[in-house]
Amino acid sequence: MFKAANGEEIFVIDAHIALWDGSPENQVNQHGEEFISCFYDYHKNLSPSENLWDYEKFRKFTPEDLVNDVIVNGYADMAIFQPVFLTDFYKKPFGDIEENNKLVKKHPGRFISNGSFDPRDGERGLKYLEYLKAKHNVQGVKLYTAEWRGSSKGYKLTDEWTQRYLEKCLELGIKNIHIHKGPTITPLNRDAFDVADVDQAASLNPGLNFIIEHCGLPRLEDFCWIATQEKNVYAGLSVVMPFIHTRPRYFAEIISELLYWLDEDRIIFGSDYAIWEPKWLIEKFINFELPDDIKQETGTDLTMEVKKKILGENIARLYGIDIEKQKEILWNTKKAVR
Repeated sequence: MFKAANGEEIFVIDAHIALWDGSPENQVNQHGEEFISCFYDYHKNLSPSENLWDYEKFRKFTPEDLVNDVIVNGYADMAIFQPVFLTDFYKKPFGDIEENNKLVKKHPGRFISNGSFDPRDGERGLKYLEYLKAKHNVQGVKLYTAEWRGSSKGYKLTDEWTQRYLEKCLELGIKNIHIHKGPTITPLNRDAFDVADVDQAASLNPGLNFIIEHCGLPRLEDFCWIATQEKNVYAGLSVVMPFIHTRPRYFAEIISELLYWLDEDRIIFGSDYAIWEPKWLIEKFINFELPDDIKQETGTDLTMEVKKKILGENIARLYGIDIEKQKEILWNTKKAVR
């Protein structure tokens, strides 16, 4: 929990974390190394120098590292796993749902473990969704539309099979659909992350929430025009957040555009751990103010009340988390890991 300068405690939910294995031992081919190396480039180019990790640690960190970096030191009261499989690149899934759930069980009330699906799995994948709901009671899924599968270099949300999967999610009560729609990662194809197919998916599935991770960057304008008409579309700030350090003016422009088009109730904090740690992101965000000229142009402001919504209140609403009750549970049952 973050304590503001005035003593106010701010409940934080990091809506985008991962526990991954990008080690050489887990790589199937050169693409596994290319992928984790690209992650590391994002890490070293957008992080403060004092927060840089060694590459070997970065490729495969431990569950203990994650708990320490996200919960103990990172101010997050809760965090949500967003797994990516990448089974063409890695022997075991790059992000393993079963490993994530070990931490969910070990630290009750702290973590939410989302699932994933790939519509190219057909009927078998629909059965897997049923398993995820029955075994792990997943409330959301993370989609990676640019993931390679053999000769297929991605899929679209407008595909017939994707719609069947989305309908299955609604049937099972899996309402939060997190989708990577943003910067590409080597060797994946940039165009397969295009945000354009969000429009139809959101229109056809009003009972689902579409959290667009990375806000469609570098296609922010496309995302904003879609999100302003599709009220079940949300902006996930993972990857956006570190620009608060390297490009504060650019960050101000992005966040003000989101506030202008979407309003403050549909913007969601995510650190994208372990590319970045939540601690320094949150500290800089709490102290960040929009430049006066941007506030004047867009008619927006990043007040403390808005920051509280972004840091936890908005995603809590989507996942049915009563923040006051959650505070009481974590305190009274001594579930805090400190």
